[in-house]
Amino acid sequence: MKKTIGILGGMGPLATADLFQKIVSLTAASSDSEHIRVYIDSNPSIPDRTTAILSGGPDPLPAMRDSLRKLEACGADCVIMPCNTAHYFLPRLQGLTDIPFLSMLEAAAKACRARFPGKTAAVLATKGTLSAGLYQAALEEEGIPHLLPEEAEREALMDVIYRGVKAGAPPERYRAAFLSVLEALSGRGADYFILGCTELPLAFRLLGLSQPGLDPTEELARAAIRFCGYPLKN
Repeated sequence: MKKTIGILGGMGPLATADLFQKIVSLTAASSDSEHIRVYIDSNPSIPDRTTAILSGGPDPLPAMRDSLRKLEACGADCVIMPCNTAHYFLPRLQGLTDIPFLSMLEAAAKACRARFPGKTAAVLATKGTLSAGLYQAALEEEGIPHLLPEEAEREALMDVIYRGVKAGAPPERYRAAFLSVLEALSGRGADYFILGCTELPLAFRLLGLSQPGLDPTEELARAAIRFCGYPLKN
């Protein structure tokens, strides 16, 4: 029996749409009926994850739990979240259900090892993701050498993410800030960039950047397709 995907989304809406688009485009299908059934609950009212982690803001878990229950009721066979910072709450969410969550962090770390062996990654992410050590733990598990942004660079990334992509600002509004972070990390020895916030692959595309990067959203889409037993496009 074919398996289905549940997307616990809304964090943010563009990132949710990006994940769904990548699932469709990466599935080797020659007709509509050969694609995966996907259930999406996109709730943009889920409280901000970084604010909850860093400054005791509203707990997003109750709203995330509500989305999970909706996906369970639909019959999802796995759950994926297009938000890196939300993975801070993944262990608690997994404890609420027998449906397996697929980790974006683990998928990205495994892809780093396969695609960039021996190379040094730079982790681009929200302050919440970086402060919680989410990528650090996943990369260390796979033996991936990596660099982290300094405080001023983290501020610049938050500007790109929140006041740039999430706010729907013109890409030129945040081009200089983003490029300054990439250049600084390259200067410290980064060989490639992990786009560890789901708004950052969107920024990369909108800005037409060509620096070597790894897109965790794409790797999560690939992992979900494999889990469901469908073929991937070459």
